[in-house]
Amino acid sequence: MFELEIWWLVALSVAVVLVCILAFRLHAFLTLLLAGLIVAALTSDTALVDYAGEQVAKSAWTEKAAAAFVDRSAPERLATAFGETAASVGILIALASIVGQCLLESRAALTIVDAMLRLTGKKRAAEALVASSFVLGIPVFFDTVFYLMVPLARSLRQRVGKDYVLFILAILAGGSIAHSLVPPTPGPLQVAEIIGVDIGTMLLVGLAVGGCSSVLSLFAARVINRFVDVPLRSLDATDEASAPEANLDTVEDAELAKPSLILALLPIFTPVILIATSAVVDSMLGAGRIEPSTLTSFFLGIGDKNVALGIAVVISLRLLRFVDDSKRKSLISRSLGSAGNIILITAAGGAFGAMLRQAGIAGAVSDLAQDVPLVMLLPIAFAVTAAIRTLQGSSTVAMITAAGVLQGFAHTEGLPFHPVYLAMAIGAGSKPIAWMTDSGFWVMCKMSGMTEREGLLTVSPMSTAMGINALVVTVIFAQFFPLI
Repeated sequence: MFELEIWWLVALSVAVVLVCILAFRLHAFLTLLLAGLIVAALTSDTALVDYAGEQVAKSAWTEKAAAAFVDRSAPERLATAFGETAASVGILIALASIVGQCLLESRAALTIVDAMLRLTGKKRAAEALVASSFVLGIPVFFDTVFYLMVPLARSLRQRVGKDYVLFILAILAGGSIAHSLVPPTPGPLQVAEIIGVDIGTMLLVGLAVGGCSSVLSLFAARVINRFVDVPLRSLDATDEASAPEANLDTVEDAELAKPSLILALLPIFTPVILIATSAVVDSMLGAGRIEPSTLTSFFLGIGDKNVALGIAVVISLRLLRFVDDSKRKSLISRSLGSAGNIILITAAGGAFGAMLRQAGIAGAVSDLAQDVPLVMLLPIAFAVTAAIRTLQGSSTVAMITAAGVLQGFAHTEGLPFHPVYLAMAIGAGSKPIAWMTDSGFWVMCKMSGMTEREGLLTVSPMSTAMGINALVVTVIFAQFFPLI
């Protein structure tokens, strides 16, 4: 009976998220906060006592802290969870936003793209667009990556005379997959937090799974390109004005001052290397292969996610000399302004997930998992996320909501693979199906000059193929590299 109440609560909260976003067009921050408050208010005292007892048993809380938790009101518990999530990811998102904006406005991002094109040549321009978009999608949000890359795709179409659909979908294949699988973008960052996966492990596995998925997705882009042709149309002035001015660089702007390739790549790869090194050192310490020392403490310190991104910010500030004087002084404040919106949504999603945990969702899912073949856990996670994503549009909201519902699977006894693969399956499920409910769908249509029908014939099947490819790669990795 208790589990039945939990599942009714889950169904109600998910319905609230979908109805508020689809029917009332409510902002995701308010929607997730409202869903969390409803869950908190309807959670029984028995569930709270059980949850507090679990924390005491794990030595996470004292008896006094557990008693105080049970006495808190629903709004207090929601606010506490919101603050804890913001403390966990807020600094990281803010720093990543600064790095991304420096890359864009200094033209360092264009340097990376140009280098990829020189390496591959025009005949392999699609591969260059995939690789560039994937690299840029690590610190930069996908919509911004698309704004940056679509003028290049249009220029390539003018020069090559064909394959415009291929170029557009290649950008989608690289940037969108990185956006859903590789931190520090908000979706994978928050999923790792909810599932309980170390950020270094999430980063390494996300790079591997995402890289392979992007390559496979390029084959799907080539197939779609063979059957659908989109002419190169002139964009309305309003469409071009909708993109940030710094993102409308084209290949013809190459003579303007740009950073060197090494300087352009440093802010991206430095935190990746530092976090990965820290994860390896931590793993070796845990396995007893090395002894604690000043050197290991140093690597663990600089590999902390916030410290690593802070170092990346310091490096990226060297790019400011390539930024226009009129924008240089306001760059950081503008970056933090855009990051604030993402932090609020992410923290609200984290609070929503925490309220579901306190209601007992982890135990209910674990009990349910006993009747589900473990091999089916990844497809189930994919299907749940894909359903939420298709209905309400936002991949980030879908990932956060699904992770909150599915978090109990991560701690299922006898799980034959590392929980990071559950996070990867959730990220894969956030791809299908991009259509009318997705703001990114409209960005891609308007900025590329596609009609709605052409978008449904290209972007929608491509997003589905990307999700399936990512799921297949995740299952293969979980089978051959379980990491346990």
